[in-house]
Amino acid sequence: MNRLHVEQPGALALVEDLGRPGFANLGVAASGALDRGALTLANRLVGNADGAAALELLVGGFRARFEGETWFAVTGAWGSVRLDGRAIAPYTAARGRDGAVLEIDLAERGIRYVLAVRGGIDVPAVLGSRSRDTLAGLGPEPIAAAQVLAIGDEPEASVPLLDQEAAFPPPAGAVAIALLPGPRADWFTDAAHANLFETEWRLSEQADRIGARLDGPPLERRIAGELVSEATVPGSIQVAGGGQPTILLADRPVTGGYPVIAVVASASLDAVAQLRPGQPVRFRHA
Repeated sequence: MNRLHVEQPGALALVEDLGRPGFANLGVAASGALDRGALTLANRLVGNADGAAALELLVGGFRARFEGETWFAVTGAWGSVRLDGRAIAPYTAARGRDGAVLEIDLAERGIRYVLAVRGGIDVPAVLGSRSRDTLAGLGPEPIAAAQVLAIGDEPEASVPLLDQEAAFPPPAGAVAIALLPGPRADWFTDAAHANLFETEWRLSEQADRIGARLDGPPLERRIAGELVSEATVPGSIQVAGGGQPTILLADRPVTGGYPVIAVVASASLDAVAQLRPGQPVRFRHA
């Protein structure tokens, strides 16, 4: 059996796949990888099914040793990746020999790496998914130093040959995010809607897998009353009483009591996942 011996997990290392949709009626969010495109690409690079479980590494600072021999790929954030001290090109599949040490440095662009290994990370599934839900506490615990992770059986698909030129880093400057109208857009003034699209927002330090708060001018409500809790979806932009918007992400509560002024288009959610604290954000109409 191939295994991955984690020597240093970094800031936060989680097992994630494409999540557990379909349980909102039980109060369980879909969860799953925040950067779904990075997960899918990493899995395809090593011949896995798109939804195979991989590691989501916040910021980096990760080191692990291969026990057995297998292929791996690192996508998402952009930084130095080394195998036994030798640089590995980003967004490519590489062969990890038995005893080889993989090091992933702090990210230079973006904030979440995805590390996929051929066969996937083999941990018990909860409600059909191997993802960690940080709000509900479902799924495998965060990875700890000295933990040994089993790797699943070799998939039938071979490791494909892909053109390295397709790789590109997450942007370092302002990121454009597409928005759709929210279910409570009418609760906000015309000035609030103008500010939403004209302001250069910045990601605050209060950002995790549950939600990402943005710093900027408060968004004024037209309706000041309380809202009965209603369903949320990934990308919902809730506005609390103070007027600051928060983008709800994969581990969000499935219901919320703050009005949703807009919703991030699905195609822009991966970009939100790679935002760094202080990075500027501009919204546009989808």
